Amino acid sequence: MQRSVILSIAILPIVLAGCVFPFFQQPSSIVPVAQPGITSENGQLQIPLGSGVYLCELGRSVLVRRDTQDPRVIELDWQGKQRTLRRYDSSSGLPRYEDRQNGLLWIDLPWKSVLMDAGTGRPLANECKLN
Repeated sequence: MQRSVILSIAILPIVLAGCVFPFFQQPSSIVPVAQPGITSENGQLQIPLGSGVYLCELGRSVLVRRDTQDPRVIELDWQGKQRTLRRYDSSSGLPRYEDRQNGLLWIDLPWKSVLMDAGTGRPLANECKLN
């Protein structure tokens, strides 16, 4: 008898917790919260970002000019050379611009951007923010 009383006392908090929190269930689908100015088109985020000089870590900078006629194209000045990068779909939906001929990749986010070597995945200019 003593054993069953101890077992009942040990299990009671677990049973009560189940009664108190019946609504904490895994959602069947996650609905993203809309951010001002950010939209989605075919699973790809459309984030309005500006043109100008992006200042990066280690004193590096990248000049980005956005094409007003074609939002899928940006002009990027890096190390004295002008490159044209095209937006390609990404699995995450985040803006990803590439110059596949020269191996440059620009990941474009509202809080920071990064320029990478597309072949090695190594950052060339990190923590870039519009000046």
